Amino acid sequence: MTSDTATAAAPGTAPAPLPLLVLGHGSDLHTERGVECPGELPSPSDPDLVERARAAKAALGDRVFVLGHHYQRDEVIEFADVTGDSFKLARDAAARPDAPFIVFCGVHFMAESADILTSDEQTVILPDLAAGCSMADMAAIAQVEDCWEQLAAAGVAEATIPVTYMNSSAAIKAFTGRHGGTICTSSNAATALEWAFEQVGGVDGTGKVLFLPDQHLGRNTAVRELGLSLDDCVIWDPHRPNGGLTRDQLERARMILWRGHCSVHGRFSVDAVETARREIPGVKVIVHPECRYEVVELADEVGSTEKIIQTIAAAPPGTSWVVGTELNLVRRLARQFPDQRIAFLEKNVCYCSTMNRIDLPHLVWALESLVEGRVVNPIRVDATVAAEARAALDRMLALPGKTHKD
Repeated sequence: MTSDTATAAAPGTAPAPLPLLVLGHGSDLHTERGVECPGELPSPSDPDLVERARAAKAALGDRVFVLGHHYQRDEVIEFADVTGDSFKLARDAAARPDAPFIVFCGVHFMAESADILTSDEQTVILPDLAAGCSMADMAAIAQVEDCWEQLAAAGVAEATIPVTYMNSSAAIKAFTGRHGGTICTSSNAATALEWAFEQVGGVDGTGKVLFLPDQHLGRNTAVRELGLSLDDCVIWDPHRPNGGLTRDQLERARMILWRGHCSVHGRFSVDAVETARREIPGVKVIVHPECRYEVVELADEVGSTEKIIQTIAAAPPGTSWVVGTELNLVRRLARQFPDQRIAFLEKNVCYCSTMNRIDLPHLVWALESLVEGRVVNPIRVDATVAAEARAALDRMLALPGKTHKD
């Protein structure tokens, strides 16, 4: 356990230090793409790292386009050409066809999406291949294929449409494309679910959605926005026979939720919300829809990362917030809006451990390698998988409303 500081104090006062569990160091072979860095990384204590990054980026010029996810460290965001959430960044990359190298400072599934959307002449690079996603790891393609076979054996697959959250591997997106489903972001999940239900008789019918891989986004959207009940939702546990569900439960269910969650958003608790309301007069609670249902129910505002940023940016000076999303972003918002009081929702939390694997040494190594003519850590999705995943993404892009933000 180490400590760091998240701004949680009124303007003009010192922020209170919060104990943090800082993860993301070393290699975990059980992560989505957990491998050691194959190169010689600069030392994180190298005092010239910032200048080296600037020099390498300047030498590459328009040949490189650097994408920075909102949850990245500030030391990495400083060198990003654009910032945003995963699908927005992938589309930003596709909009720069003249840049042969896309350096994606995010996690593996995001780089895969960028590879799917960009041209064959572009190469997407992930500075650290160990930057995976715990949520994406919770739905392996073999498990999902097995689930579908069991749904077919139970006689419900024909009345089921898969909807897959953007935070998933290319293989799961391809599965969704093969079975006539669509992808969603946290911004357009309700629209995606409405579309899916329309394919099997409508929201008021008896058809079903298999929602992958985040149970919380699926439940929150179905119940809070589409009017289904908690009883309409069942959880498919890939580690139990038949997902831990009976045939009768599957027949009665409307939402079959994969047993997955975000390791950061899943930590926010009812107790933390209640504590914030007791301790901070007039506080507003804003959380991401990947949070648990009971936490979302207590919040004043619920929305994607982009919505959280926009909501806080539009708030009047003096507004007090506790924010339930990744800590790097919350701390950045606190610095950007010093006339508001912005605090992290939990006191004992972790950063997104795999997102934090992308640090300045990895970025410098990736950029300097390009300067030397070496392409490191290219992300290439199999052509068949890419085509099937693209079909699911195209269905999302055809949905009404805004579909480009997570």
